[in-house]
Amino acid sequence: MPDSNPTIWCNAKLAPEPLAELRAALAPYRFIYSDKIVNNISPGIPDPKLAEADIAFGQPDAGQVMELKNLRWVHLSSAGYARYDRQDLRDALKQRGAMLSNSSAVFAEPCAQHALAFILAAARQLPNALIDQQTKKSWIVLPMRSSSFLLTGQTLLIVGFGQIGQRLAELLAPLKMNLIALRRCPRGDEPIPTRPITELDELLPTADHVVNILPASAGTENFFNAPRLARFKPGSIFYNIGRGATVDQAALRAALTENRMAAAFLDVTVPEPLPPTDPLWTTPNCVITPHSAGGANDEFHRAVRHFLANLKRFGARQSLMDRII
Repeated sequence: MPDSNPTIWCNAKLAPEPLAELRAALAPYRFIYSDKIVNNISPGIPDPKLAEADIAFGQPDAGQVMELKNLRWVHLSSAGYARYDRQDLRDALKQRGAMLSNSSAVFAEPCAQHALAFILAAARQLPNALIDQQTKKSWIVLPMRSSSFLLTGQTLLIVGFGQIGQRLAELLAPLKMNLIALRRCPRGDEPIPTRPITELDELLPTADHVVNILPASAGTENFFNAPRLARFKPGSIFYNIGRGATVDQAALRAALTENRMAAAFLDVTVPEPLPPTDPLWTTPNCVITPHSAGGANDEFHRAVRHFLANLKRFGARQSLMDRII
């Protein structure tokens, strides 16, 4: 490494214990903890102190990332990187040999388990049981038994096959479902049958379950629009743990209200937080969790340790985990 003692800047919103762990591990370095702290969803706030850094961990302002020539590596505390997915930023980093990585590995396991929980809850009719418990308490045994179903043999599409999708496929394997992944450019070595995402419309009428794990980008905005939702198999179930902007929520509400699909399970929406008055809250057969799929009780510790592991790789000139640029 050209500088054996680089300056590391951080604006990630961390709980006290993970922050203390980070400070202790970075004792050999000059460490700047910004007073402009943001969470993973919020855009970074310009910070003059970033100009002193060689390495940034968190959510730095994208404009500063492009401008600051001494910034050699940015490690995002999030899996999403839509606001950094810009050609001008890519060109600026490549021109000076700087790198950008994210924290996909931190969130893959909890997101995959959250998606699995959604799928199992749908099959075993848990939302309807909870509604009955909180309202009529009518012990709806026959309707519950007759509407529950086995996942064995059903077809499930995983739309977006990065780390989350691959882990979800592993978790679903024992259930003996017909799993098909869709991604922009299949490599040919995927563990389950994988098709180009351009073939999604052809596959939708055959799917019992559609799991959306697409990131937010100009190419995925309202990707699941009214014409695409109209191609869903009657009685199918939609799950979104990607980004809210990838779904036309008005079209989704219409499909649910008109019983053209059985249910939707959403961890992400537009906007976030979803206002209490938004009709999505009261849409029939729509289950909403508050962008919690990536969360776990050790989330901040795992994020810090992922960065520190990558820092060792950076210092040893090894390839970075979750490298984007």
